[in-house]
Amino acid sequence: MERAVKTITLLVVFVASQQVNCQEAILHISNGIKDREYCIVHNHSWTPLSQSLDAAIQFPLVNLTSTTLCNGSGVGPDVVRGKAVVVMRGDCDFSQKALIAQRLGATTLLIASNITLITPSANESEYAKVTIPLALMRFRDFLEAEQVIGEGMTVKLYAPTPAKIDPSIAVILLIAIVTVALGGYWSGACESDRLNNGTAMEVGEEGKADSGELSLYSPLKVVFFVAMMCGMLVLMYYFYNVLVYIIIAIFCMACASALFSCIDAVMDKIGCGTVSFSIRNWNFSVRSLILAAVCISIAVFWAVNRNEDRWIWILQDLLGVAFCLNFMKTISLSNFKICVILLSLLLVYDVFFVFITPFFTKNGVSIMVQVALGPDASGEKLPVVMRVPRFSAWAQNLCGMQFSILGYGDIIVPGLLVAYCSRFDVWINSTKKIYFVSCCIAYLFGMILTFVVMLLSGMGQPALLYLVPFTLITSAVVAACRGEMKHFWAGTTYEVLDSREPLLPEGRTNCSVGGERC
Repeated sequence: MERAVKTITLLVVFVASQQVNCQEAILHISNGIKDREYCIVHNHSWTPLSQSLDAAIQFPLVNLTSTTLCNGSGVGPDVVRGKAVVVMRGDCDFSQKALIAQRLGATTLLIASNITLITPSANESEYAKVTIPLALMRFRDFLEAEQVIGEGMTVKLYAPTPAKIDPSIAVILLIAIVTVALGGYWSGACESDRLNNGTAMEVGEEGKADSGELSLYSPLKVVFFVAMMCGMLVLMYYFYNVLVYIIIAIFCMACASALFSCIDAVMDKIGCGTVSFSIRNWNFSVRSLILAAVCISIAVFWAVNRNEDRWIWILQDLLGVAFCLNFMKTISLSNFKICVILLSLLLVYDVFFVFITPFFTKNGVSIMVQVALGPDASGEKLPVVMRVPRFSAWAQNLCGMQFSILGYGDIIVPGLLVAYCSRFDVWINSTKKIYFVSCCIAYLFGMILTFVVMLLSGMGQPALLYLVPFTLITSAVVAACRGEMKHFWAGTTYEVLDSREPLLPEGRTNCSVGGERC
């Protein structure tokens, strides 16, 4: 059961490794005496808006919330010509409403919604047909504006340019590199303990060692694993409303287990003792029971308050760090060949579902983005991201908090290679940890390049496109320069060694190891 939970959770982590925020703008409503501003959501690549209030054009507002405007019957052109109109959401596509409003002579279309706002989109063939601005607003905001401002409402729509460089990016980068480094170090420390205690076991048919770790050692199983990820993503695309709650439940269990594992390891390291007792031949540890209760309570507390954006992101990031650390420690890649196969396939997977699938979907949005956003009737999001509020947007309260985000998969996938490098340093008794350090540095530069491209292009990037080449090439170059590529490629089968000598002493370039097998 535990292994199944780990496998499913790992699949979910890689299903949506990036999230896309709504494209938010501001609706300014005035009657010449009073004015109010409200949050709206638009699609700047479809119907761009002015970047400032002064540059925006003002139009009278017509209330058509009694209709969804899925057809033009009952609406006279004289009523809406040259004006902005607000209609209700539902019954037909955004593009259909926009084309009807445009045909009637309206200059702007506002769609009032009683459910979660999403970035409006349409079939690519419809984009060029719509020439008027289109945006979604909350219906309750419109009702408030009617009550406060009353008759004679005029509107301006504008989208201030957000600051491209925000300090939150540095925080995300720090979280990522620290998590990868700690996870790799932990994996290497566990490997050192196994060798020193003589408990290294040969991996059996199931790829599971006595320590509870899972090992990916077969190329066929790696291919099967990636195929399962593709299937999981497609299922999420079609059955998001049901699966998202199942995934949240699995995520809570996985986070509770990961947090327990991390805190328990820290308590062991500092020498915190424990008291045990037995009930009907069942042995219990007081420390483990208390720690399990605390970790489960924290996970449940997160689940209950997961939509409280103002502060719950702190707890989600802490759980995320524990989650990533535990996976990097418990899931091991047996050799560099498996690392190359897995990371390369995941790179193709990431690029395909982000850049290629928009050519096959009806609305021109990639499957990865659609799964990350979720359907418009649900505010639930997959919780597998690190989130840090954008500091430059803290003063902008109209649209709520804005976040810089990084998917767990962008930490765990390269982190598995970093963990392998750390274990290999243990096998060759490298006091300088040359493989581990070089791979961490490569990960850092890969992340920096990812953010640079994101800032220059103005759009989210599949981070694995940069992280995988950086880490794989760097690790291979280090192994080749040290003359250890053969052993780095083959890895180890976790066989019990007859002696405690390292597989390949530091500084030795001769690849023969006296009959021992790496």
